[in-house]
Amino acid sequence: MPRQRRLHVRGGLYHAVLRGNHREPIFLDPADYRSFEDILAAALDRYAACVLAYCWMPNHVHLAIRIADAPLGDVMRIVASRYARRLQRAVPTTGHLFERRYRARLVDADRYLLTLVRYIHLNPVRARLTADPRDYRWSSHRAYLGEFCPAWLHVEPVLRMFGSPDDAARAAYRRYIGEAVDADEEQAIRVAGQRRREQRRDAKSPAPAARVARGVGGPRALDAIAAEVAGERGLAVHDLLSRRRREELVLARVEVARRALLEGAGTLSAVARHLGRSPSTLSELLRGKI
Repeated sequence: MPRQRRLHVRGGLYHAVLRGNHREPIFLDPADYRSFEDILAAALDRYAACVLAYCWMPNHVHLAIRIADAPLGDVMRIVASRYARRLQRAVPTTGHLFERRYRARLVDADRYLLTLVRYIHLNPVRARLTADPRDYRWSSHRAYLGEFCPAWLHVEPVLRMFGSPDDAARAAYRRYIGEAVDADEEQAIRVAGQRRREQRRDAKSPAPAARVARGVGGPRALDAIAAEVAGERGLAVHDLLSRRRREELVLARVEVARRALLEGAGTLSAVARHLGRSPSTLSELLRGKI
């Protein structure tokens, strides 16, 4: 039976996974990781694609990648074939380095971009390679925290969702990484073939990294922040949480979101749900406010 053609959406965001054949290692030393990145950078430049997040695991890789006119398969074929040839020249082997076909899933960027980035960055934690994603060298997590960022990695679209300026956005991102995982949201970004036992483990308890960014005593509840802002501005809480769009209510909601993100009381998505707004709308309102 012929393979089903992959869905190609111009400008689409994909969660792509490339695995070693029989789950064998695909990186043997630090030079291999660097070679893989050089090959990826060339493919991205050729096809005008961009990477928003990545994680290179010992036997597979994860990418949050946005494509342009060329299908994702064009990028992945170049990366897989050129890297395989490079490694096989250095370490003579027989057989395929990668599974015959990469796996990918088209992701709703408005709803799940933040979930996808967190999922990718917490892969080393779930695999018990580290307790803190910052200690894992081969992912984009540290670039999001303000450390070295390669030219082919674009962190700005995600950080903008946490507001501005950059320092406050990175702080909000760090708290988001430390929050308990929403299993239903992660199911929407998983690609086919990922292990069921991983799904069961994630659903039962938050990842170990969920404790990394929490302060002693924990942040205030969103209800408390909303009540505080409403009281300061002479508004009723039920009006603040309603669908009404009066200017004073809009400004108060922005202030609730600003305080909640700065205090780590919730993610942008959680605050938006609490206020009855979409994350994208709230992000636009917050821009330049934090």
